[in-house]
Amino acid sequence: MAFLKIDNIKIKGLAACVPANVENTLNSNSFINTTEAEQFINVTGIFERRIASSDVCSSDLCFHAAIKLIEELNWEKKDIDCLIFITQTPDYIVPATSCILQERIGLSHECYAFDITLGCSGWVYGVSVMASLMTSGNFKKGLLLVGETTTKTKSPKDKSTYPLFGDAGTATALEFSKDADPMYFHTGTDGSKFNAIYIPDGGFRNFITPESLIMKEYSPGIIRNKLHYVMDGATIFVFSITKPPSSIKFLLKNIGLNQNDIDYFILHQANKLIIEKIMEKLQIPQGKVPSSYELFGNTSMSSIPLTMVTKLREKLMSSKLRLVICGFGGGLSWASGYLVTENVICPNLIEL
Repeated sequence: MAFLKIDNIKIKGLAACVPANVENTLNSNSFINTTEAEQFINVTGIFERRIASSDVCSSDLCFHAAIKLIEELNWEKKDIDCLIFITQTPDYIVPATSCILQERIGLSHECYAFDITLGCSGWVYGVSVMASLMTSGNFKKGLLLVGETTTKTKSPKDKSTYPLFGDAGTATALEFSKDADPMYFHTGTDGSKFNAIYIPDGGFRNFITPESLIMKEYSPGIIRNKLHYVMDGATIFVFSITKPPSSIKFLLKNIGLNQNDIDYFILHQANKLIIEKIMEKLQIPQGKVPSSYELFGNTSMSSIPLTMVTKLREKLMSSKLRLVICGFGGGLSWASGYLVTENVICPNLIEL
């Protein structure tokens, strides 16, 4: 059973970076007319998103978040023992982007660095992986970089995907501490539905061919090629309102807590409808579920730390918080976690 208890690790800092370029939903060329755009906003709650330019990668956004966070933590770069980079939009197929970031940030040649390829559940998985690596005390300080320039994988002519997503990069600092409250995680995977969210061509299962580049109209307003993101909206909706709430219930039951014991539930920012359905199933009051989808859209694995930085910054820095986090999406995969945070270093949102 994928239920973890991890001791001795604190979240010491969080930083987030987004592109300065803003795309307003009402002005999006993905929709046939303004009425269609207004209906989309009413359902999803997404008013605008940040779009990376062609020369900005996920690693760039994470790099700037990392540099600012390291500076405000007053950490020595040579003391950072491990680096994990999570994305689905790496710089290259080979090598791992974490290797590039190790050199670019200026970390030690003995830094333990690797990539993880995962989607919207990635930050929760990433915290659990890094905390597991560090729990024995062999590593004292770790840097988790999680980011996505997900709009580059979507067709601007596909109204079923492109207007939902935005770009962002985040940095999370973890530190070994024997007085840390335990972290708890529950995770799950259903690979039988992998093609509910996927890109058909471009990997080693299906190489790029001339046919991969042909734009095809699947229905009015949905035009894409085989290098673009495909999403089965109905399957994803059912999954999103089923697995995450049951995972959160399982997590709370196994650590002996209930909704009233939690200060905030920070959910993956899929869209307004999905978040409201999860809140309804768990009977969580509005004030306990911060949201950032309105201004940033669905930023994939970045959405939870981005929400924390933009909506809970002051409280993270000044208060002790009991948090439940839950990410869910491609794979299909999901992950819930319980964290206690206190005096977290949290720079203002960075724009690139």
